[in-house]
Amino acid sequence: MRDIKRIIFVVGNGVSRAPMATGVFQQLCTRDDIEVLCRGLVVQFPEPLNQKAEAVMISNGINMPEFSSQGISDEDYIEGTIAFTMESAQRARIIDKIPSANKENTFVLSEFVGDELEIMDPYGGTLQTYGICFELIKNAVKKMIEKLELQ
Repeated sequence: MRDIKRIIFVVGNGVSRAPMATGVFQQLCTRDDIEVLCRGLVVQFPEPLNQKAEAVMISNGINMPEFSSQGISDEDYIEGTIAFTMESAQRARIIDKIPSANKENTFVLSEFVGDELEIMDPYGGTLQTYGICFELIKNAVKKMIEKLELQ
């Protein structure tokens, strides 16, 4: 695989699934030469973590006390960047919206790792729903790290 310098997780408003994926990646990937960013597609103003996502993350040993959502921009794509979304519509929107994004550097996480289903948005669900979402993300990120040989 090419030389990866930055991984971006981009989802909706960027306050639940993207931070979960970012936290899991930071927990599982021991390499310090790869920067990981968390971004939202629709961020009108900075927001804190979704409370249920934060609770699930903390219970899994991931803490992001200084988190504040940020929108994706063309500047986020430097040489060696790969971005992952949770849904194909999000991928299409990023490729359409961001000049540096294309089909070679922007992927749907589940599709990239060979999973059949996209990772659902837990918004409005119970804490258990967020926990299930976290586990799906954790499994997909593990597979992504293996596929990209980032151990």
